[in-house]
Amino acid sequence: MLVSIITPSYNSEKFIVETYQSIIAQTHQQWEWLITDDCSTDNSWALICELAQGDERIKPQQNSINKGAPTSRNNAIARAKGDYIAFLDSDDVWLPEKLEKHLKFMVECDSAISFTPYYLISEQSEELNLVIDAKLTDGFYYEDMLRKKATMGCCTVIVKKAAFTDLTMPLVQAGQDYALWLKLLKTGVSADIFALPLSKYRIVGGSLSSNKVNKAKKTWFIYRKVEQLNLIKSAIVFCHYAIRAFFKLNQSKL
Repeated sequence: MLVSIITPSYNSEKFIVETYQSIIAQTHQQWEWLITDDCSTDNSWALICELAQGDERIKPQQNSINKGAPTSRNNAIARAKGDYIAFLDSDDVWLPEKLEKHLKFMVECDSAISFTPYYLISEQSEELNLVIDAKLTDGFYYEDMLRKKATMGCCTVIVKKAAFTDLTMPLVQAGQDYALWLKLLKTGVSADIFALPLSKYRIVGGSLSSNKVNKAKKTWFIYRKVEQLNLIKSAIVFCHYAIRAFFKLNQSKL
């Protein structure tokens, strides 16, 4: 099974090699890495091209002008030839058995879209002893995701390509991954969780608390502008989301 790995890159020279090392360390080696650079101003593009020269599975492109993460992801998705599509940002990393174990789970469950818990690491790659989406079970539907009953971290998600006719991310400035999960779940499928942490999400450029404020803002925007929920419905689902975020219901210590 060929897996298309989707990665947007912008000024990622500090982390991109570590991300690549986590890909080549995979026990499942049938993959293509579709990485789109969004006109980085650092050495990212040169590094990506250097990596691609040594591995034909790496398929880089660069936007003609800076267009943002959703356009960069959509550029890669449009070129994907895999049976499955996996998402990995340029500063996150996978554990070596991520693809092998996760794909096995999806095939056995005939899953259209699936995700896993994930670890948090610092900008310096230090373990923060926290795991997100721990202790979750069963499938998650559209209404569940509106209420953020699961975080569904982008670096953990794998999608069966044939299960959907449109995998393009909505062109919103922030939260485009969450907007895509809602778009896919709106078709009536469930997102199945494989309850084994297999990815590491990097906290960059701010504290967990400041990130939560930003996430709250983008979540409200998606409710109102992307999903076009009315004010009452938006307030109801936002309260569910806020309670979970405040009490850290999706977060567990190791």
